[in-house]
Amino acid sequence: MRCDTRALPNLENLGELMALAVGTPAPDFELQNQFGENIKLSDYRGEKNVVLIFFPKAFTGLCTDELCEVRNDNTDFSTDDVVTLGVSCDSTAALKEFAEKEGFEYDLLSDYWPHGATAQAYDVFLDKFGIATRATFIIDKDGIIRWEVINGPGDTRSNDDYRAALAAL
Repeated sequence: MRCDTRALPNLENLGELMALAVGTPAPDFELQNQFGENIKLSDYRGEKNVVLIFFPKAFTGLCTDELCEVRNDNTDFSTDDVVTLGVSCDSTAALKEFAEKEGFEYDLLSDYWPHGATAQAYDVFLDKFGIATRATFIIDKDGIIRWEVINGPGDTRSNDDYRAALAAL
C-alpha cells in the first residue's frame, strides 16, 4: 500500500537543502539500531563502503517501497565490501517493528534523540517537519562521501544509481 504523497513536503516548498559535498569526510555518528545496539559509522572505516539511506518515516508507502527494494537487492547492498544503514527520526521500537514486518536484515538506525542530530549533521533534516528528507550518501572505506542524492520526501530514489556509485569506487 502506498501513502498519499500529497501530505509529504517537497523540496520546492522547503527551499534548497545544502547537503555535504562529495569528496568531504562523512560526519561520524553513533546511533542505536532496531535492536538497541550502538552502531558507529567509523567502525566501518577501512573495512566497508557504506550506503547511508536517510528516510522520512517508517511504515509509509514510499519509504517501505524503497527499503524493500534495497532488501530485495541485498546481494548488491550487503556484501564483504558494502554495508547498508537506514536512518530515520523514528524510535528504535518503531524501527524494530518496521524491520520485523518487512523482513529487513540490514540495520535501521534511530536518529530520534537528540532529534534529528545525524540528519542535521548531513544537512538533510527538515526542521519544520521533524524528519529527514529522502537522501542517500555513498561513503567509501576511508570515510569520504563519494556520491549523494537528495530528494524531497515524496520523491523516490533509484537502486541503479546506488549500484553505479558503488561500482565507481
